[in-house]
Amino acid sequence: MPGTIVRAGAIAASTLALVPYVTSRAQAQTSAETEQVIVTGARSVAEQYQLPTTTEGITIDQVKDSVNIVNTEDALKYLPSVLVRKRHIGDTQSPISTRTSGVGASARSLIYADGALISALIGNNNTFASPRWGTVAPDTIERIDVLYGPFAAQYAGNSIGAVIEITTRMPEEFTATAHARVAWQDFEQYATDTSYPAYELSALIGDRAGRFAWRASINHLYARSQPLAYVTSLRPATTSANGTPVTGAFDDLNRTAQPIAVLGAGGLERQIQDNVSFKGTYDITPAVQAFYAINLFHNDDKAGVDTYLRDANGAPIYSGSLNIGGYNYSVGATAFANNLYRLKETHWMHSAGLKSLGQGAWSWEIVGSLYDFGESEQRLPSASLPSAFDGGAGSITDMGGTGWFTADARAIWRPQGMGGAHQLSFGAHTDRYTLSNERSATTDWISGDKGALLTAAKGKTETYALWLQEVWRFAPRFTLTAGGRFESWRAYDGFNYSLAPALSVEQPELDETRFSPKATLAWQMTDEWMVKASFGEAYRFPTVSELYQAITTGQTLTVPNPNLKPEHAVSAELAIERMLPGGRIRLSLFSEDISDALISQSAPLLPASTQLFNYVQNIDHVRSRGVEAVIQEDDVLIEGLTLQGSVTYVDSIIDSNPVLPASVGKQTPQVPRWRATLVATYRPNEDWAFTVAGRYSDRVYATIDNSDVNTHTFQGFESYFVIDARVSYRITERWSVAVGADNLTGTDYFLFHPFPRRTIFGELSYTF
Repeated sequence: MPGTIVRAGAIAASTLALVPYVTSRAQAQTSAETEQVIVTGARSVAEQYQLPTTTEGITIDQVKDSVNIVNTEDALKYLPSVLVRKRHIGDTQSPISTRTSGVGASARSLIYADGALISALIGNNNTFASPRWGTVAPDTIERIDVLYGPFAAQYAGNSIGAVIEITTRMPEEFTATAHARVAWQDFEQYATDTSYPAYELSALIGDRAGRFAWRASINHLYARSQPLAYVTSLRPATTSANGTPVTGAFDDLNRTAQPIAVLGAGGLERQIQDNVSFKGTYDITPAVQAFYAINLFHNDDKAGVDTYLRDANGAPIYSGSLNIGGYNYSVGATAFANNLYRLKETHWMHSAGLKSLGQGAWSWEIVGSLYDFGESEQRLPSASLPSAFDGGAGSITDMGGTGWFTADARAIWRPQGMGGAHQLSFGAHTDRYTLSNERSATTDWISGDKGALLTAAKGKTETYALWLQEVWRFAPRFTLTAGGRFESWRAYDGFNYSLAPALSVEQPELDETRFSPKATLAWQMTDEWMVKASFGEAYRFPTVSELYQAITTGQTLTVPNPNLKPEHAVSAELAIERMLPGGRIRLSLFSEDISDALISQSAPLLPASTQLFNYVQNIDHVRSRGVEAVIQEDDVLIEGLTLQGSVTYVDSIIDSNPVLPASVGKQTPQVPRWRATLVATYRPNEDWAFTVAGRYSDRVYATIDNSDVNTHTFQGFESYFVIDARVSYRITERWSVAVGADNLTGTDYFLFHPFPRRTIFGELSYTF
């Protein structure tokens, strides 16, 4: 703890050292220019609803200047304390990491697009529970806001990490845009040395005719990925002359520093994606507007493999009893086959609602959303390669029927009107999440029909909530925001099935009721300085897949714990902010204590057994303390140069865990101690924009006992520093071009998966 305080103090001191510089500039500019500075553009969600949460955001104009954007999640790339683990262009498994939660904790964040939930709260992982970014077309974005911590009563306990609000734009007159984007990655590692292209074509059209406004968009993406996995095998303890001699393998170490042989590459994805969306609004009266939006997302993904192994005749080898460098390896039929798959998805999202227009004494909104995994089918072979390339036995995993429904009604009452001393907001919420995950046998994994049901996991959760929040300006420079959220949660219809080992279990119904208080005190010390102290509790209820996980233990299948308790977070933040004529500077000290944290760890599963298995459990206590510094300033040194950057330090540790004492005092999995961003954009005139940006993250651990000591290997997590660049030019009023590069220096790093090397981008845009 003393070391943490010293490190946090050092960051605070280094950040505050910038204050005299920016303050002197602010005073000089203020004395020379006394007129009020008016900021135009769409207001953030926090401003619209008077939320007390610390917020950072980015507008579409800023994105166009500074970000090589192909997918919507790219826009978050440089926001403080946020990492989107995007493995390649078009990746459908791109969860976010926040200040105190890693990429394996997807259920600790909420992501909305115009009030429609795109967080997949059917799980808490970085695979099928990743956000559904593909349902939001980049061309429709107006701005994106990140709200840090569970301090706003209108959000559920899943806001422990952050809430991301995507606001899209509607036309006021006829508009049409078209984009052509291309990307090219050169990747070299082990025996893989290939280029991977991607391109996207998109178009948007919209108009307003009196009370009716509409917008339609279409995006088509083709992308190929670098290897997402490597096929490896542990090196035997002793040498042997047994097995067929093969060459081509690479000696390496796995993440626990054990010797391995790298046999080949897998997960070489080729994706074709289409996103079609429509949104319409109708002004029923000058004060009431109705809206409806629909989105179709289709994904056709084929993943291939590449073996490095060759026999004496030069033929590729995929499995068998093999002799590599004097060691006898037994490589199973599924070693490569598990990295060869076909995935087809057709997902639908609907949202509709009514809302008031204007900012009178009353404002209100009713929003409902529905997300449906209409088709979600993954096919894998079970036979050995190369014969499985042409078909044969395999399995089909079908998640059709999975989805969620949400509904929110909220209102704001301003008894003294806008700017009055009191503002009362309140609302109601309901949701239902459904998981349907079935795996069936098939005689032809490429195109065969489903056969016998092999496994099934099903279940539902639902929540009902009421919340209330009061914003009270009790003195000219003091504002108190206090509120609370009452939640009633239920899990039901849980079912687990397995053909072999045999299992058929109807899971018990669970229910919990919780209340979460929130409070924020803001002191506007001067027109430039603001101090804000926030406190909030939050309960994050278990997801369906956490409750109904199935673990194979030898010849039996077990559901380890369908009675998980909700995570309980107690969070606090002290933020100091200095407004500048050309920007601002903020320093936040934050803390988080989570009791009954839901994290996967190793523990005995069967009675009287010492054998360990990995599964989600409640961990007694996780403690996080940190500091975040953010600065943004226009016209730095020269006119037209904008700098924005952030530095975050967090000391997050497992504080109590009787099940695995070796984890106590260790760093929380997937949470880096240090991370930072810096973006410099130079606009010499209205036509040109030049950007150079840097992203840094400290290493993280994948295991709860921090036993993964080797970072630069498949499944390892290492530190990285990458530099990006972008140049955009407006040729005419309607035509513009941009070129750029992500990971300009080609940094070689792993975040479990090997991450993209240097990727070059080109973009041509037309706006009518």
